[in-house]
Amino acid sequence: MAFALCAGACGSTSPGAAPTDAGLVDLGAVPPGDVDAGQAQHPPLVDGGYATADGAVLSANRFITSKVSFAPGPCAGFGAGKMPDVIFGPPVGAGDTEGGLDVVSLGVGGEIVVSFAPNAIVDGPGVDLLVFENAFYPGGNPTNPVFADLAEVSVSDDGVTWATFPCTATAPPYGACAGWHPVYSNPGNGISPLDPIVAGGDPFDLADVGLARARFVRVRDTSTQTCPVNPPHPNTDGFDLDAMAIVNAAQP
Repeated sequence: MAFALCAGACGSTSPGAAPTDAGLVDLGAVPPGDVDAGQAQHPPLVDGGYATADGAVLSANRFITSKVSFAPGPCAGFGAGKMPDVIFGPPVGAGDTEGGLDVVSLGVGGEIVVSFAPNAIVDGPGVDLLVFENAFYPGGNPTNPVFADLAEVSVSDDGVTWATFPCTATAPPYGACAGWHPVYSNPGNGISPLDPIVAGGDPFDLADVGLARARFVRVRDTSTQTCPVNPPHPNTDGFDLDAMAIVNAAQP
């Protein structure tokens, strides 16, 4: 899990060295419902949407509207007690310095499928979808290697036939993988989660996989580390999903 205090065996990726537990604090003992008091909280649903810092309300269906399936891998569990609400609505980003805690950890090789129905992502100008994880730069310094948990993203209009963005990079920049861009938007700072220029997160363009429309998104963790077989088990391994947002939507 990409936290400033990362769980042991967190499986995050950095260039030039394998992940190590040295100097890391195991967050496995943090109750799944807990979040850092210094971070913005996940906003409640009001008036059919999510309130922003400037008093506007963002439509709920610009974000994930339902969890279709969730198959956590080994050493998952963080955030599971708040599912599915934890993945609904806008991201709760913490910027360059630390990973946000309003997430669910997929575990090693874990997979989640979500839906935006009745809305849909459509292929428009530039970025169509943003996927928010909790990557960060150690020390908050963008010149440091990003602390990343990578995942493969696939999209579908019917939930049966999938088009996959290739997540093949083994060193930064990580290309079409999700999980390597810090998240700057959160409900308390006025940064729009629908603006790929300022929101942070990982951008995806349907044109890159030849789709005009998609209602479903599948995220599959690509980490390969071995989960410890003896206690204490971390519960924060793998990709940590915060939120997703439709940039180009069938229903604005």
